[in-house]
Amino acid sequence: MQCPYCLNEDTKVLDSRDSPDGTRRRRECEKCEKRFTTYERVELVDLRVVKKDGTQEQFNRDKLKSGLLKAVEKRPVSIEQIDHLVSEVERDLRNRESTEIKSSEVGELVMEKLKELDPIAYIRFASVYMSFDDVKTFEKELKQLKKELKE
Repeated sequence: MQCPYCLNEDTKVLDSRDSPDGTRRRRECEKCEKRFTTYERVELVDLRVVKKDGTQEQFNRDKLKSGLLKAVEKRPVSIEQIDHLVSEVERDLRNRESTEIKSSEVGELVMEKLKELDPIAYIRFASVYMSFDDVKTFEKELKQLKKELKE
């Protein structure tokens, strides 16, 4: 493993732990002695997301995480919670029979999980994902969310 600081090839593993995202390894460079963390994940079959217009693209964890980070901006949600949510979504998608998933299914799954994590972030995400046409549609979604939160 190459050191991200000095690019030396000689590093040693100090600690290795299993995490929900794979294996987390704490490493130390033998040249500059700086420490860094790496994550190792099993490479799985590619998931393909089928967009509304019929085009396909590879499922991208980073793209999903970026959208979620925008939704939770200035909210009491940690990066670890976002990483966990992204991992849950990816796991749920991989457990499906098909490797081709409609983008609408991905969006619905994300909104379902985000609603539990942070209702405000859910509304932010939903407003972009669902492309509310007018205030009435937005109000309708807010009323539905209020109703669900009271239950």
